[in-house]
Amino acid sequence: MAGKNYGRTRPNQGIISSMMRARNVTGRGARGAVIATALVAVALPFTVQAQGAPAAAVQASLPAAAPAAAAPQFTPMRPMTESVAAIVNDDIISTYDLAQRMRLLIATSGVQPTQDTLPEFQQEALRSLVDERLQIQELKRVQKDQKITIIATDDEIQEELTGMAQQNNLKPEGFLAALKSQGIASDTLYEQIRAQMSWQRWIRGRYGTRLRIGEDQIKATQARLIAAASKPQYEVSEVFLDAGRAGGMDAAVKGATQLVAQIQQGAPFAAVARQFSAASTAAAGGEAGWISQGEMPAQVDAVLDQLRPGQLSQPIPVKDGVYIIYLRDKRSGSGQTLVNLKQAAIALPATATDADVEAARVKLEGVKASIKDCQTLEATAGKTPGVVAGDLGEAEISDLSPEFKDAAQTLKVGQLSSPIRTKVGLHVLAVCGKRSAGAAQADHDQIESRLTGQQLSMISRRYMRDLRTSATIETR
Repeated sequence: MAGKNYGRTRPNQGIISSMMRARNVTGRGARGAVIATALVAVALPFTVQAQGAPAAAVQASLPAAAPAAAAPQFTPMRPMTESVAAIVNDDIISTYDLAQRMRLLIATSGVQPTQDTLPEFQQEALRSLVDERLQIQELKRVQKDQKITIIATDDEIQEELTGMAQQNNLKPEGFLAALKSQGIASDTLYEQIRAQMSWQRWIRGRYGTRLRIGEDQIKATQARLIAAASKPQYEVSEVFLDAGRAGGMDAAVKGATQLVAQIQQGAPFAAVARQFSAASTAAAGGEAGWISQGEMPAQVDAVLDQLRPGQLSQPIPVKDGVYIIYLRDKRSGSGQTLVNLKQAAIALPATATDADVEAARVKLEGVKASIKDCQTLEATAGKTPGVVAGDLGEAEISDLSPEFKDAAQTLKVGQLSSPIRTKVGLHVLAVCGKRSAGAAQADHDQIESRLTGQQLSMISRRYMRDLRTSATIETR
């Protein structure tokens, strides 16, 4: 068979799925949700003629589909016509392997293959298999060199499969039977799970403990969220096709146009995002949550401003790829600022003498000097007789009393005011939180977790890029 040897270069690029890459920092939940789509009956019209010898070889290795009037019955046995589809560092990917992965990809994406899209599915399936071969090869090398166990065992895969089946209200046997009814052999799913679990374990184990998200990064993210809350906000889901991986901008636009048409015809957006998106949100079905103007490329911002909730965008070309955006909801920005306040106070009537007020002020200044932070304010202040400490909760600055408003506006988070005189007493205020109304209240740990996940995802993508560059990959 005539072949094309890429030597130590990249193989052909198509619209490449980020199924593996997006999930390598996720757990069972995302994977189970993806496979749930596979339980939807899908007729696979592989009678179309794809271009190129590999497609013809795959065609020959696929069992014939049943008539449309009957439920498809497949026998996922290795056919006599099985041949080589690709070689990855001397590791063979057969046309049977490729056909099986195409079936799994089609079932899990919800996209119906057509004359135009079948070659893209073939490239997608092949790239996924190549990536998994590279991952397993690398993990075997690491195991041998470091004498550690990384690759998931059969028992671990079975446990994962059981969890996936439970998410679909099935027993493992019923889950596999549902896939088998679509011509998908259990080994196809097992090997995909093995690669995903093992690679996730390796990336998290090697790099997860080394990553250090600085407090400056967390504070900068918090400040950005607060500032962004005054701008219009959009709840979006996204698919991003990387032009470099798709074979150029024209190929990415063409692929995005096909995906938009499939989504409009009923393909689940989340399933399409998990299979095709190169964005870090792919593992979550493309859900990017609430974003503000300026967080995405200007071309996307311009389209978001025109969309209504529930609408799907056409392909949006940007510098390095193409976006598809689904606008889930939209809300106006708010200029109001919310503060979370605590206080240490001494009760004083409006008729209190100057001497009483001065004595209370001295006492509160002493209490203020001993308070280290918001967390310890109540316990510290409560030790002083006559001083009452408490949490005033969160409120808009505009709703505060005039005496408190100025302090709330000028103090930074963590700062304490000088004693403030009101009609009922003398108060020391602590600003324990400040945000714009409508801003997402991601706390310190949530932001740290999000930034860590983004870093691990980037590390994994670079790692895979290096493995592909140094590999000898031949497709036939």
